[in-house]
Amino acid sequence: MSNLPPTTPFPIGTPGTPWGDAERAAWLARQAIKRSYADEVVAPLKAAVPADADLFEYGILDYTRLGLARFPLFAVRSRAWRTDRPTVLVTGGVHGYETSGVQGALQWIATQFSRHAQAVNLLVLPCLSPWGYETINRWNPDALDPNRQFRTDSPAAESALAMACVAAQCPSVDLHVDLHETTDTDNSEFGPAKAARDGKAFDWHAIPDGFYLVGDSERPAPDFQRALIAAVREVTHIAEPDEHGAIIGTTMTQSGVINYAKRSLGLCGGMTAARFVTTTEVYPDSPTATAAECNEAQAVTVTAAIAYLLQANA
Repeated sequence: MSNLPPTTPFPIGTPGTPWGDAERAAWLARQAIKRSYADEVVAPLKAAVPADADLFEYGILDYTRLGLARFPLFAVRSRAWRTDRPTVLVTGGVHGYETSGVQGALQWIATQFSRHAQAVNLLVLPCLSPWGYETINRWNPDALDPNRQFRTDSPAAESALAMACVAAQCPSVDLHVDLHETTDTDNSEFGPAKAARDGKAFDWHAIPDGFYLVGDSERPAPDFQRALIAAVREVTHIAEPDEHGAIIGTTMTQSGVINYAKRSLGLCGGMTAARFVTTTEVYPDSPTATAAECNEAQAVTVTAAIAYLLQANA
């Protein structure tokens, strides 16, 4: 897949003019189911839940008003929840098309949850955007990016339901790891679509080959981010900066790390006051990476983050 700027306008809308209802409907009509949330996420999740965890439904994502399906949303929580332990939140699939964010969370639940359930309280939401998972999409059916809608009175049900779940389950959060990918389709499809939707020019940046992290500019925690990069470096390669010392237009603060203002941007990583927060960005389109390697990178990040939290609290 090309990592070059698009040479033709996005096929919906008029360049320079933001979309209206007709353009959003035309965009939605182009979307198709490509895989099954029930088969690839829900069934494996139910099979993976360990004995020391509770699986529960935290809401229904209902798009029947658009002629689409209803999706049950699931989370996994430590059964032995104790107020004297730190609390860890893991989220995946905010962008449904970012496969290892979902599958990496499922892998971590199956292989690592029980190893850590005696040291920390755990809440894992493995797939916030099931329609996006099924259609391999960044947006929800309303052409909204859930990862810009983590704010009061959110118009995206994916974001609003996740925030309500976290608020109900966790009086406080000490660590939040949000699992994402950066893919070539960010340049070939989703970036151009966003520019067309907003009536703006596409701000193109080369997709970096490798793993990187997005910290919070208000809570950068450089030593924490550095520890995670060191752990992931053992399983996949770390993205190098471009000729401007940047990754996707943002200056690197250290090897493999950039920072965003998560709260003001409405990002998932900004929805709590956690002391430590990071967003993973796996690169599944690398010619040297496999799906298994991408899933492992996600799982390794969560495990390394918990280790760092426990050491910091010691």
